[in-house]
Amino acid sequence: MTAYLANPRCDRTLAYGEAQRAILSLAAGAQAAAEIGRWPGYTPTPLVRLPGLARSLGLGAVLLKDEGGRFGLGSFKALGGAYGVRRLLARQGQPPAGIVVTCATDGNHGRAVAWGARVFGCRAVIYLHEKVSAARESAIAAYGAKTVRTPGNYDDGVRQCAEDAARNGWFVVSDTAWPGYEDVPRDVMQGYTVMVGEALAQAAATERPTHVLVQGGVGALAAAVLAHFWETQGAARPFLIVVEPKRADCLYRSTQAGKRVAVTGALDTIMAGLACGEPSILAWRILDRAADAFLAIEDEWAMQAMRRLAAPAAGDASVVAGESGAAGLAGLLALRAAPKLFDQAGLDASSRVLVFNTEGATDPELYRDIVYGGGATVGVGKPSLFP
Repeated sequence: MTAYLANPRCDRTLAYGEAQRAILSLAAGAQAAAEIGRWPGYTPTPLVRLPGLARSLGLGAVLLKDEGGRFGLGSFKALGGAYGVRRLLARQGQPPAGIVVTCATDGNHGRAVAWGARVFGCRAVIYLHEKVSAARESAIAAYGAKTVRTPGNYDDGVRQCAEDAARNGWFVVSDTAWPGYEDVPRDVMQGYTVMVGEALAQAAATERPTHVLVQGGVGALAAAVLAHFWETQGAARPFLIVVEPKRADCLYRSTQAGKRVAVTGALDTIMAGLACGEPSILAWRILDRAADAFLAIEDEWAMQAMRRLAAPAAGDASVVAGESGAAGLAGLLALRAAPKLFDQAGLDASSRVLVFNTEGATDPELYRDIVYGGGATVGVGKPSLFP
């Protein structure tokens, strides 16, 4: 069952002040955009209009920022992971060949860090927990990184990675922050804001979103998206809903509790990139008082969203979205199926909704199984799954 929680501590009159700018700011975002814009292969990812989908959901517009083609890595993570590597190397002031960067990952972040290490000339050791697929491990190893398997879930991998890094003199590049470790995650999150700036530049004035549904996880992406809108638009910013898997809803539960809490156990969800049990302390400082609502959904909604994007309504473009990539739209579908929640979120025929497809088919076999039943090649021969 879908669970919706209006944030009782959200204060939309709260100004974006110095405490928030110490984490994320437009000035630092401009620096990130300038740096990333100089990288070979940089181009803004498309903002896809889905009018047919909007009509079918009773909305004014659905806009989808498609990160599946970002730097050829298949996800938005290059904006954060690789930028975090670049900033770290600049601070060290020593030849990169002698530096080892490391992180724990569900797949996409590790791939971005490995790519960044190769591009900028250092080495990478990437930790993957036991549920990360072989396809995602191979994609990381293809960039020359050493991969290490760890027992348990993502958060267990984060701890093991941090311990090994301290022992070996490596540098952790993570988008989740903990006490004593904030500088690099701040850079990673700042890189994510480039995506939001692109989307706003691509949208016409009449398309500016009234609502944003964004993936949860540790909260780094959601905080980056919220921070950009909050600093630029203040109280007039869109209504922001953070979407999480029902089995990995640490942000939802933290909001219920009024403090950061951990979700333990297997965190078993197909939305692998969101299978995180502990909120980032930096992300929480942004989300706690300014995110409007939190939504916890079953995996089935992610699968439905993937299929709906692959076989779109008449006139809409087809989009390849991975399990975590489709989560924002999945949340929108879940709300549409629950009229009271749809109304509670303030959604109606005038609403313009922005979602982020944060990944393409980063595990092609799983994508085929979900969308085509294993019987077709990704991007070819899309079936008519919806009228």
